[in-house]
Amino acid sequence: MQTTIDPKMVKTSPKSKYLRRYRICFIIGIIILSFQILLVANFLSQNKNRIEPEKWEPSDSDRDSGSNNEAANSARRSDDDETNLLAPQTRKVLNNSIQLKTEDINFDLPCLITEKQTLSALNRAKTQKCKQLIANISCLALENQLYPIELQSSCPAKDFRIGKELGCFKDEKNFRLLNGYFGVNKNDNSPKYCINLCLQSGFTYAGVQYSQECFCGSDEPPLSSKIPDSSCNMKCPGDPHATCGGYYTVNIYQTGIKKFMPQIANDSSISNTNKPVKIVFLLTLNGRALRQVKRLLKILYHKDHYYFIHVDIRQDFLFRELLALEKFPNIHLTRKRFATIWGGASLLEMLRSCMSELLQMNWNWEFILNLSESDFPVKPVQKLTRFLSANRHSNFVKSHGREVQRFIQKQGLDKTFVECEYRMWRVGNRKLPFGIQIDGGSDWIALSRPFVSYVANPIPDSLVTGLLKVFKQTLLPAESFFHTVLRNSKFCDTYVDNNLHVTNWKRKLGCKCQYKHVVDWCGCSPNDFTLEDWPKVLNTLARPLYFARKFEPVINQAVILKLELWLHSIEKPSKRVENLNSYWQNVYHYQDLGIQMDDALKTLANSISRKTSINTSCPVNLKTLSQINSFHLNDHYKYALFLYEDIEVAVKNFDKITVTKPRPLMDHLSFLMVSTDYDQKEQLSRNFIRILSPYSEPVLVYKFQNLPKNGKQYNLTCLWIDPVGNLRDVSGISLEENSLVGHVKPSLKQPILPGIWNIKILYKDTLLAQTSFPILPLEFHTGKPITSHEIAFLHSGLTYLNTFGDSYSKFLPNDSLKGLLQEKARFNSQKQDDSLLEWIDSLVNTFYFIDKVCVNGQVCEKIDQCRTTQWSSLAPDPKSAISDVNATTGMFDIW
Repeated sequence: MQTTIDPKMVKTSPKSKYLRRYRICFIIGIIILSFQILLVANFLSQNKNRIEPEKWEPSDSDRDSGSNNEAANSARRSDDDETNLLAPQTRKVLNNSIQLKTEDINFDLPCLITEKQTLSALNRAKTQKCKQLIANISCLALENQLYPIELQSSCPAKDFRIGKELGCFKDEKNFRLLNGYFGVNKNDNSPKYCINLCLQSGFTYAGVQYSQECFCGSDEPPLSSKIPDSSCNMKCPGDPHATCGGYYTVNIYQTGIKKFMPQIANDSSISNTNKPVKIVFLLTLNGRALRQVKRLLKILYHKDHYYFIHVDIRQDFLFRELLALEKFPNIHLTRKRFATIWGGASLLEMLRSCMSELLQMNWNWEFILNLSESDFPVKPVQKLTRFLSANRHSNFVKSHGREVQRFIQKQGLDKTFVECEYRMWRVGNRKLPFGIQIDGGSDWIALSRPFVSYVANPIPDSLVTGLLKVFKQTLLPAESFFHTVLRNSKFCDTYVDNNLHVTNWKRKLGCKCQYKHVVDWCGCSPNDFTLEDWPKVLNTLARPLYFARKFEPVINQAVILKLELWLHSIEKPSKRVENLNSYWQNVYHYQDLGIQMDDALKTLANSISRKTSINTSCPVNLKTLSQINSFHLNDHYKYALFLYEDIEVAVKNFDKITVTKPRPLMDHLSFLMVSTDYDQKEQLSRNFIRILSPYSEPVLVYKFQNLPKNGKQYNLTCLWIDPVGNLRDVSGISLEENSLVGHVKPSLKQPILPGIWNIKILYKDTLLAQTSFPILPLEFHTGKPITSHEIAFLHSGLTYLNTFGDSYSKFLPNDSLKGLLQEKARFNSQKQDDSLLEWIDSLVNTFYFIDKVCVNGQVCEKIDQCRTTQWSSLAPDPKSAISDVNATTGMFDIW
């Protein structure tokens, strides 16, 4: 009988039951895990492809510290853009903590200061007044009492509202809805943060995406890309209550401003029947280039325009000499003068002061255009008049032309600076006000009277008041203040992106941190025009550009002459012009106020007077020094001119260069000299007289020419040997095809031992050449006859310890000769009165010689009259002489 078994009655083994369930769960887990791994891999792959190509990196500025990458980028910039972007001054910090030197502070700090930049500034500042100002400003900034948190733009923006949400939109990797700017902030990103960033940068729309990403753009997103708000569901790191888009989804907002479009200037060639505008040329002058200033005025002058001149308060010579020009009713020198420095906040204060004064004068002007002594017109003033008459309601400024956030960082606008002791001290970071666009560029501008009345109003509105607070503590404020006011005010529709200038930028030369002595930052400066830059002038012919910069006759006067002739459409002067290729620049004038004559220069002048009196039989007065000028002929420095009461003396330098053996490398040596004040941009020393004292910082200036183009680099060694035969420093020169001009600065502690120093140039342990230079002992110290105590300190030098071993001993004097030199130096260091003067005269006779002499007046028939020479500062110089105005043209006669 067959037995049927009921399955329900069969007992399943507990072990087999759990094993079966485990297998099922394991299989399901494996499937889920595989799917998750695949999903993560795909996500990471897409995310990598998404972020890396899309991350927008602004191109490096061609106006910062001059790195190789930035120099390459600079080649893509136009030559007429004078945006002065900067980079932080780099320096090595041995440790992160800076201790405040409390013993140097005699006041109570207004707050606890821990910021390294502030502590560094407090330690370096010299006066208690400056230290107090730095501390006060820093504490106000820390307490958020220094700057406005928010400012309101009054630029018309119909239908645009700050923070208006447009919704959630689908974005594409290869076609971004907002493509003007992209940034990532893992800590602070939020709609408010991104809107402020985009508004500050001048964009109409802001978008937050993928939690930490911020996009900016000027084009409205299409409605076809709009998706449900739920698709934007990622939280913001800067605001957990807000959403910041999602994976290729973006929340988009209005920033409150409309798309910015600079105005296009009208073509002045179109017939213009309007009454010609009257222009104020605001000349802001510094230095001692009096003859160049007069030459500029001669070419620029017209009786229908006005010339308002500000001379730096420290330049008494220039101010005094230009006062005579006020005989012309349309020329005026302001008596409210400022001491301005490169990049200083005082520059903006000075410009607004001049504008305010001009508004109160009875001159009927319509434009202000600022210039310096380094500017020169590239078109006749009549063409400029026609152009501005066709654009009488416009304001001409030049924008940086780059991504704004990059500009802010490079320009240092996100830093607080304090101006005192003729320096800009960096004291910390700051946040710029919310609600406004930031703009900037060149500080050379042409502004209409209505805008000037607005920006220089003695009772400014809230926008200008707030921006004045911001830019009072800003580096280079004149390069951003007017631009920013213009972009955010009711005058925003009058903005023309053109400063009417072409600028001679050579980034590799001009961006070498040349202003470290006056700012805690690195900056760039344009080069002077030379004849080789003439094509840049020619390129302005068909463009709305009316001025070029920079021009300096001590660097190159030939290009100025060529430009003058070009402006008059002639190839050569219509009449003979005496001393056409000569230039004189004042170094000292006895009537200067508040400026003490350099002790070494005064010592040299007295020595020259003694030497001249011995060699001159005529009864002339050599006790009263009137002026010192540098004389340049055919763009080469020729003489130092010492003008005494009755006589002028032309002094020339002896070049003490010896080439040991004719060698291929030395055949290419053009010059080798020691001086001070080396200008890296122009590759020359501005101490033309080449006078050095115990307080000088010597530099060796060299130039090689036509080096073989074989790609070879020559590494030369310079030995700096003092008057007693000690090796004081060893420095190197690297010569290659693209680096044939330069300088070497030794590390010498002051006071430097007076006497004859020697430099020896080595190549692979072989002496190639040598030169010598004098450190002049002083007859005066701080303007007064030197005392015995000062002599003991200044003329003995510092104790020297040999740190170079015996590596170069064969190039130094032997022990016997060293002993004699040391004894001579010890004897010289004790000299006073007549013996000191004899020592000074012996050095002057060794390194300087009197080449020419002339007299002023009938004091000696044996000597030429100065006015009849081709070199004297009293000789005719018609190209820089102000004459009467031509009644027909309204201008000065030139040729």
